[in-house]
Amino acid sequence: MKLNEKGDLKYYTFENIEKTNIVKHCFSTKFGGVSAGCYESMNLAFREDKRENVIKNYEIICDSIGLDYKNVVFSSQIHEDKIYKVTKEDIGKGLLRESNIKGYDALITNEKDIVLVTFYADCVSIFIVDPINKAIGIAHSGWRGTVKEIGIKTIKEMEKQYSSQPKDLIIGIGPSIEKCCFQVGEDVVEQFKNMLPFSKDYIFNDTQKGKYKIDLQNIIKKSLINNGVLEENIEISNLCTMCNNKTFFSHRFMGDNRGSLAGIISLYN
Repeated sequence: MKLNEKGDLKYYTFENIEKTNIVKHCFSTKFGGVSAGCYESMNLAFREDKRENVIKNYEIICDSIGLDYKNVVFSSQIHEDKIYKVTKEDIGKGLLRESNIKGYDALITNEKDIVLVTFYADCVSIFIVDPINKAIGIAHSGWRGTVKEIGIKTIKEMEKQYSSQPKDLIIGIGPSIEKCCFQVGEDVVEQFKNMLPFSKDYIFNDTQKGKYKIDLQNIIKKSLINNGVLEENIEISNLCTMCNNKTFFSHRFMGDNRGSLAGIISLYN
């Protein structure tokens, strides 16, 4: 991933996605917005923040990457595996008008100038670009979504809707809590081993008895490869949001008194 800095604003982009020349995208950091207190400063979800501050933050970050913030669309995420096909009729939902897109953790579209947004504060973002059929998707994959392979389900929905083929897709796996910090108990480990047997290679014993560490980013990468995505088409951030809590909002580090990061992607060419 590449760090971009424009004044106080800082955001990351995937170099492989940039090379497609058909999308504008970014993964946000804490920096460059107008929010205050525990939301300082680039908070991109309403939470308990002032509405006008969040809208201004979208105006700032979208303008910086060449997008119109009025075209933003987002859902209320619930750590499930439902995918929503976004069209021009959905523009503004969630930010500037009421949204009926509730309970979806992934968004897809093949229409230009729609700005897809999903939220993060330790979970994994999966950016998906189909440069052949000109379609995009973005999935919010916490540990529950990772167990349910929401990334694969998003790809299959793109195949159904837009004829996307896994071998053609360009993928970015964004900053999230990493194996260094993602401590879980045996109950979570059992779900991974039952649903994704290969994941045992990415689960490690912690120093604390009965606790484990899980490498979510690489489980997602392996899941994608297992389903036909080419390894050379996947860019993985290897950035830990909890380790880098001065740069990223981290739920594990900050609890509920925090802002939210966003993955942003839009088809333009």
